[in-house]
Amino acid sequence: MVNTEKIIEKVILVAVNEGDEAEAWDSLKELEDLCETAGAQVVGQIMQNLDRRNPGTYVGTGKVEEIADLIWETGATGIVCDDELTPAQMRNLADALDTKVMDRTLIILDIFAARAGTAEGKIQVELAQLRYEMTRLTGFGKNMSRVGGTAAGGGGAIGTRGPGEKKLEMDKRLIAGRISQLKKELADVVSHREITRAKRQRNGVPVAAIVGYTNAGKSSLLNKLTDANILEWDALFATLDPTTRELLLDNDQKILLTDTVGFIRKLPHHLVDAFKSTLEEAKYADYIIHVVDVSNPQMDRQMEIVYETLDKLGVSDKLILTIFNKVDKVADEHDYHDLRADYTVHTSIKTGKGLDRVREVLAELLRDGKEYVEKLIPYTEAGTIAKIRENGELISEEYREDGIFIKAYM
Repeated sequence: MVNTEKIIEKVILVAVNEGDEAEAWDSLKELEDLCETAGAQVVGQIMQNLDRRNPGTYVGTGKVEEIADLIWETGATGIVCDDELTPAQMRNLADALDTKVMDRTLIILDIFAARAGTAEGKIQVELAQLRYEMTRLTGFGKNMSRVGGTAAGGGGAIGTRGPGEKKLEMDKRLIAGRISQLKKELADVVSHREITRAKRQRNGVPVAAIVGYTNAGKSSLLNKLTDANILEWDALFATLDPTTRELLLDNDQKILLTDTVGFIRKLPHHLVDAFKSTLEEAKYADYIIHVVDVSNPQMDRQMEIVYETLDKLGVSDKLILTIFNKVDKVADEHDYHDLRADYTVHTSIKTGKGLDRVREVLAELLRDGKEYVEKLIPYTEAGTIAKIRENGELISEEYREDGIFIKAYM
């Protein structure tokens, strides 16, 4: 009988504190959440205070021995470091500990691979994974070449002769070829996205990008406002693939809401590069809706990380609505502030509290970009009113002898 029971990996988390101990522990707690989301069980944690990470083994040699003892005590099947390791660090730790060595980037990539649903999402994730793998192959290859090149007669040192190095070069060529193919496929997707974006702009319907830290409630907001029917899951990176839906506000005003992938501290640059076309939805949007989880103790730091990421993407000069979500989960609801926001609303998206105010603010945002007019339109130009309804806000219309008198925002 074949045993199909899934083996759960037991991992030890390892981190280096280079100055801000509270930040280091918060990051390690987040790594624990990431590992659990990826399906691993955390059986131990180790933190070391260092001025800078050890270039050879990430932590000091004494700490490596401590990790080895903890692996033996807990029966761990691997370790996960809270920063992206260099190829040398990963290899040296694996040799010293004789166990599986992973880093934060690898865990996030694994979660993304499990979550990607659309063709675009799968292309982006595979591209990020291959770029990550390529850097490790490159580092390993340099080490092989350095050792192999010292042998007399150019025959290569022990372990580098035979097909080993040729296979490495072949692997690198195969990966490079696949990366090239994926980049072409992604370019086609990006081109289609740009056409769709240009079409939206021609239609004159404004767009708001929903951004926020992972698991803040972005998809829940889109679902509640537009019945988008997106998967809602209390987990990190529950949804990767952007969804755009139309929201009809009061007085027949329309706005498009676009969900975006959640942000996180130490977001791997491989992912930023691969998901740039998706993340740039915020760059080309007219407005930003920033969803914040007030029940998270790291709320302030998470807000900083969101704005740091937006700044890196070149998102600026946008009107921002910050939604302080999950007020139902805090004992005392405070008067939360966001100095970069133009509007703020306190909500519990889950219960619906505050969502009417969100709609009101969105209507105000749309109105701010229009000019109030009172005008008499001749009956021969009555078709203009339909255009006002579509692209503006018709407050009132009065039929008179000489035409239709309107009050509107245009």
